[in-house]
Amino acid sequence: MNPLGPTIPETIRQRLGNDRTQKRLELQEQLKKRKIAQGLGLFALERFISVNAGISGIISLCGMRKRGLQNILDLRVEEHEVILPSLPVAFEGFRLMQLADLHCDLETLMMERIREVILTIPHDAVVLTGDYHNKVSKPFDRSLDEMLRLIPHLHPLRFATLGNHDFLEKVEPLEAAGLPFLLNESRPIERQDSRLWICGIDDPHFFRTHDLEKARADVPRGEISILLSHSPETYREAASLGYDLHLSGHTHGGQICAPGGIPLYRNAPGCRREHLSGSWREQSMIGYTSRGTGSAGVAARFYCPPEITIHTLRSSLLPR
Repeated sequence: MNPLGPTIPETIRQRLGNDRTQKRLELQEQLKKRKIAQGLGLFALERFISVNAGISGIISLCGMRKRGLQNILDLRVEEHEVILPSLPVAFEGFRLMQLADLHCDLETLMMERIREVILTIPHDAVVLTGDYHNKVSKPFDRSLDEMLRLIPHLHPLRFATLGNHDFLEKVEPLEAAGLPFLLNESRPIERQDSRLWICGIDDPHFFRTHDLEKARADVPRGEISILLSHSPETYREAASLGYDLHLSGHTHGGQICAPGGIPLYRNAPGCRREHLSGSWREQSMIGYTSRGTGSAGVAARFYCPPEITIHTLRSSLLPR
């Protein structure tokens, strides 16, 4: 038995599936060992300097550290109208808040700012699309504490998925605190006699323990399905399976960009540039990739402000 097995409740193992749970736990161990080894200088690149340390050093040398920190606190509210012709009348104007890539343990001021802003935005439900932790080689106690502080500020109707920085052990304490996770699962939101479905998959980027078919298996034909996928990398398969709306993050929009918001680095293999931030479309499916509500690696952003996204659901573009 995997030595981490006892830390994962049987109910969570069953929800994700034994094979995917085992795969995830093994990869988590590999990831932790690799990152620790890098920190000890056992890989060529890390013998000299880590990528994040290098970026941080350059920012400091340029005298931009203070500005970079100010930029991660410059939290924008992005309004995104989603036209779904089959949307039930009861959900007309439904406002779905998306939080992405919080990386809670990076900077305390960042989390304070996020908690402050979300309370000022009218919305009907909230979804979180993964990456609550920052440095995977370090314990997640601090990021867990920050999440536990955040949960009471969230709308009572809330759903979350895991990202490539998140370990499965987090699910039990966060669910106990009132944040339900979707592990290749779906849950309906009901209004009057109508409903739409929130479907969430496990991380498709590093762990690749996602199952898009299973996540929408309970969705009746003709009903709206909204996919929470940590990364936009699932766009082709999701569209072919009939999802209506694909919400993701992971890319941070580049986080540190050239003027005009041009990403200097892409971390979503197989995705087109349009998938890195903002609204996009694949076949009949609408997609949106958040620039990230938090920031990762270094406490800095340039030409790529963080965002809280409000997706307003409409059945048409007709004036109200």
